[in-house]
Amino acid sequence: MEYHNAVLLTETVDGLNVKPDGVYVDVTFGGGGHSREILKRLGPNGKLYAFDQDKDALLNTIDDARFTLINENFRFIKRFLRFYGVKEVDGVLADFGVSSHQFDVAERGFSTRFEADLDMRMNQDSQLSAYHVINKYEEEQIKEVLLQYGELRQAPAMARVIVEERAHGDIKSSEQLKEVLKKFVKHKNEHKVLAQIYQAIRIEVNQEIEALKELLIQTPEVLRKGGRLSFISYHSLEDRLVKRFIRNGMFEGEPERDVFGNFEVPLQKVNGLIVPTKEEIKENNRARSAKLRIAEKL
Repeated sequence: MEYHNAVLLTETVDGLNVKPDGVYVDVTFGGGGHSREILKRLGPNGKLYAFDQDKDALLNTIDDARFTLINENFRFIKRFLRFYGVKEVDGVLADFGVSSHQFDVAERGFSTRFEADLDMRMNQDSQLSAYHVINKYEEEQIKEVLLQYGELRQAPAMARVIVEERAHGDIKSSEQLKEVLKKFVKHKNEHKVLAQIYQAIRIEVNQEIEALKELLIQTPEVLRKGGRLSFISYHSLEDRLVKRFIRNGMFEGEPERDVFGNFEVPLQKVNGLIVPTKEEIKENNRARSAKLRIAEKL
């Protein structure tokens, strides 16, 4: 199955500081690019577990005794590692982007380029789809989704128009949705606004922010001392959560300090923010908004 190049491939795997006999987890397997690079660096006794909730990703599984692919959401990382008898690992890698394959298969409904049913489910067995969000959510809920996850200033008006329009019949396809919202999409910024709308709905459908928070909270529990996380984010909401959790061990507010003003956190950042080179962006447009953060368990 055709998947494009893994983003920040070398930098992300370098960030794990792979030990030949270590145990690693790639929580966003996709086309398997990052996983294959990790396996190259593992010795015969090393082990790699990978997660992907999308059944299509199973077609890319790697025939290697050191590799296990788990068809589940990464929010269940601790549970499934325990199932395989793994308590601690040496590194966790994540690339939170939608895979090129998901964007390129029209009927999945992820891309603004194609006419498709409103779907956007990464897990095809999930009950919640883009159709449900657009046709069943209350106006206030739709507004919140567009505002919070798409950072769209016109979210209140967009939500109102959607609710008014669906009173005449369900909005079933991407083309219908574009038609309903066309007055908010000016020609000069058409792609940007549509991308924000689609992003917002996709994040809600797949509960991406909740899943990311659950993963981050569990990461210090599954990493052994000196173990690394290497996480790639693509929009500010994700990156902010990763950055704050590495810095404070929490998503909001500040940790409690002792009388000297110090506080304990489970992770310590390694290096600064890493972004793709101009050359990589030229070769792979998907990389343009990628931000890589690496941290080590203290």
